Amino acid sequence: MTTPLTIGVLLSGSGTNLQAIIDAVRDGLPVNVACVVSSRPDAYGIERAKAAGIPTVVLNRDVYADPLAADARIVDELRAAGAEYVVMAGYMRKVTPVMLDAFPDRVLNLHPALLPAFKGAHAIQDAYDAGVKVTGVTVHFANEDYDKGPIVAQRAVEVREGDALEDLEARIHEVEHVIYPEVLRQIAEDRVTVGEDRKVHIA
Repeated sequence: MTTPLTIGVLLSGSGTNLQAIIDAVRDGLPVNVACVVSSRPDAYGIERAKAAGIPTVVLNRDVYADPLAADARIVDELRAAGAEYVVMAGYMRKVTPVMLDAFPDRVLNLHPALLPAFKGAHAIQDAYDAGVKVTGVTVHFANEDYDKGPIVAQRAVEVREGDALEDLEARIHEVEHVIYPEVLRQIAEDRVTVGEDRKVHIA
């Protein structure tokens, strides 16, 4: 039996990736979501967490006036909840060294493109506008360089002829909901390491 991996989830919006993790846990994913932190009081992800009985911490814009202090508060909450890994799921704040030093190579991020292509907050739109035929999803460890940490997993998503932006977004989100629980299972099974070459190796 795999000992459940205890995680804290950071979010800012609807929480569909949180929901995918919650659903996967119910289906046997060896993960315990111990805490959900929202950067916005109106994020629907808060309701998803409450419905699943997960403790929530709700912050607002004023808290983030000092990003280092905000991350120090979040770290305290995550540690108190026993979190081993931090999982960003639609979290629209850049984490600071306070968070990264507290959880070295244990802060995961999900990006809706095949990094290093299409970094930033508008990755799906940017890929669509560029006319690429393939984009995708990346799970990576966060570091101080935005969207540049060691890559854990990637999955390609075809851009189909005649796609509207909304069609592409929907397929990318479907892949996100599969790949994130898969990565968490690999971590829970102790199969993921970051080598001295700063590349991720999966047993």
